[in-house]
Amino acid sequence: MASNRRVTISTNVHGHTAGWAEVTTPPVPPDSRTAAFFDIDNTMMRGASIYWFARGLAARSYVTTGDLARFAWQQARFRLLATEHAGDMSRARQAALAFVEGWRVNDVERLAEEIFDELMAPRIWAGTRRLAQRHLDAGQRVWLVSAAPVEIGRVIAARLGLTGAIGTVAEIVDGAYTGRLVGDLMHGPAKAEAVTRLAAVEGLDLARCTAYSDSRNDLPMLVAVGRAVAINPDGALLRTARRRGWEVRDFRTGRRAARIAVPSTAALGLLAGAVSAGLALHRRRRTA
Repeated sequence: MASNRRVTISTNVHGHTAGWAEVTTPPVPPDSRTAAFFDIDNTMMRGASIYWFARGLAARSYVTTGDLARFAWQQARFRLLATEHAGDMSRARQAALAFVEGWRVNDVERLAEEIFDELMAPRIWAGTRRLAQRHLDAGQRVWLVSAAPVEIGRVIAARLGLTGAIGTVAEIVDGAYTGRLVGDLMHGPAKAEAVTRLAAVEGLDLARCTAYSDSRNDLPMLVAVGRAVAINPDGALLRTARRRGWEVRDFRTGRRAARIAVPSTAALGLLAGAVSAGLALHRRRRTA
């Protein structure tokens, strides 16, 4: 934990500066019972982390710009139609399985680190980052909670100096992904369940914890803690926040209709399928 620093400037009787000394105060002791939970997409960063990851893969010829264009169209369509039905969830799950099958864990982590530095870091909301830092400065732990693969969340958390990340987990055998998920997609009620389990393991008092999100899909997580904050909220979450008296922070600029959309889980699954096809093609080219 970084210490708090205060600079003291001393002056003589004529008002001239005589010198300065840096006074270091003790670090804030850890608050072991309190934590903050941040959604990633459009809460901690502009846009969807999996989309920017795919953009980075496209720049490396793992997927095509056509794959990205198709995903962008599907993202807009699913947001407009608010389609998050069971069949969409099933397709998203299947696509997520295909996305990681056969890949080495260290390759995905290396790519995630490179792509974060290139494309994601400039899109971190400065306002949300400051909120996270306030919790850290208060001695609290800060976790990212996202439907994105946990490897991506872990990289973002490490780069931002946060405690860790909760995300969708893929099964790993001998350092490679099997194509099977451990549990389900980290979405909706699954986020609340994961936060509750983490609280039990870490000895957290959820009534003293805070959760941040932009989406109505995260309402289960938001109501599971003592303090909920809507960040760049969609319309449904904004209405709920106003009705419940939750704090609202909006770091977006420009017309609301032009704001970056958070892809639905189904749209994320479609992107994962496009990425999976690109990765398979890339592997065939490398082995040809």
